[in-house]
Amino acid sequence: RLFSPEVDCVLGKVFFRAAAGPGELRQLRSGERLFLLLKKHSPLPVSGNRGKMLHEIKSLVIEDPKYWLHIIAVWRKLHGHKGKTDDGSQENTLALKRKSEEEMNTASKRQKTEQVRAIMSEECQVGAGETCEAPDRMSRQECWIESRTSSEFPSRDSGEDPAASKELSFRVSCRCSGAIARILTSQEVGRAIGAALVKQCGWRADLRDPDLEIFVHLNDIHSVVGIPLFRLPLANREYIRTAGLRSTVAWAMASLAEIRAGALVLDPMCGLGTILLEAAKEWPEACYWGADISDSQLEGADGNIRTAGFMDKIELLKASVKGMSVGFPALPLPSESFDSVISDIPFGKKFKTTSDAQLLPDILQEMERVLRVGGTLVLLLSQELHRRVDGLTRCAGGDPAEASADGDSGAAPGVDGNSSSLPQGGGEPIISRHFGSLLPEGVYAISLGKTDAFIHKYRKVSAAGS
Repeated sequence: RLFSPEVDCVLGKVFFRAAAGPGELRQLRSGERLFLLLKKHSPLPVSGNRGKMLHEIKSLVIEDPKYWLHIIAVWRKLHGHKGKTDDGSQENTLALKRKSEEEMNTASKRQKTEQVRAIMSEECQVGAGETCEAPDRMSRQECWIESRTSSEFPSRDSGEDPAASKELSFRVSCRCSGAIARILTSQEVGRAIGAALVKQCGWRADLRDPDLEIFVHLNDIHSVVGIPLFRLPLANREYIRTAGLRSTVAWAMASLAEIRAGALVLDPMCGLGTILLEAAKEWPEACYWGADISDSQLEGADGNIRTAGFMDKIELLKASVKGMSVGFPALPLPSESFDSVISDIPFGKKFKTTSDAQLLPDILQEMERVLRVGGTLVLLLSQELHRRVDGLTRCAGGDPAEASADGDSGAAPGVDGNSSSLPQGGGEPIISRHFGSLLPEGVYAISLGKTDAFIHKYRKVSAAGS
């Protein structure tokens, strides 16, 4: 909301307006991808006539060639360059025009046909449930920006050379879900749109290194067409050498921790240190500590810290937050010494950890001990641990999974922070029963690809045991 109050949130996507340059837009830290929004329409009607549906989809995307010339002009303006062929030389322009004429002969048409056959979607494999009707969640968030420069399309007399755009290489990435996915595959839609663009604009298909990517997303909520503003997703962090937890989720967790200048922040199960790296990058005036019992994880975290140049901001130590219950001493840290504690408690999938659920009270007790009064505790929990920690959290009488299926947890909490906690199987939730000093402040449903998870936020309101 730093860019514009006009924000529209739907399942897995955030639409907004902005008068911002690429440098500013790169600072969006919790979005997976950023697109320039070209079209946004209501869902396409679904029928048993596949040919008719494909025709309607092509009509949605394809217009007068001058429309795409205008789009390319805006895209180039945002990237601050004129493109490969806009060098202004008369020789180059004449060569392009000759090539344009030659494309009308039979040989060229045959070549186009071969290119069309090669066109296919590279983004058909998406998160679990995408081919059904399940939504993308918080960590799969995509941002679709309708830049104010979109109203500055060059006029028909702008001097844009149609021949220049014919040199563009492109590929189409399509994602279908919901009712339309039961009739058409993403590959079929991508091929149809690609064939139409080759015929209409004379572009060249290139699946490996295209000048331009065109994304088409069709589902039961909307039909959108966009162009990614950057080749790499926003989620790619150049300062992280070895990836651990998804960087967008790590940033979201750190943003909930209310980190301030001079604060002491601890990740007692830091792994490769992704949470600490995201926090230190965004809030560099705080001090960070990471603990883990695994030598290999600490070695990887140290490598990441050195790559990011955060040796003076992040300290690592070998210790176990699980305490004496696994034969290791508890965290060698003073009680009530940290302003924020942030941790991704292992799910038991990658490292086959099976005892965390049983050890959860010990883990929470140690985190509560080192957290100062007024400090924040932010945890990433699997579905099982989520149920154990807070019971079945409900929002306005509904299950959190149902709430996130009906609303957009990609840009906002999947479960409202003021929701009540209802125990599972009777009795009080673990937090209320054992840790009265920790007050729940929010539960956020997210997706980690094939795994759903929850971010829990607590505030320590009194000294432990008081």
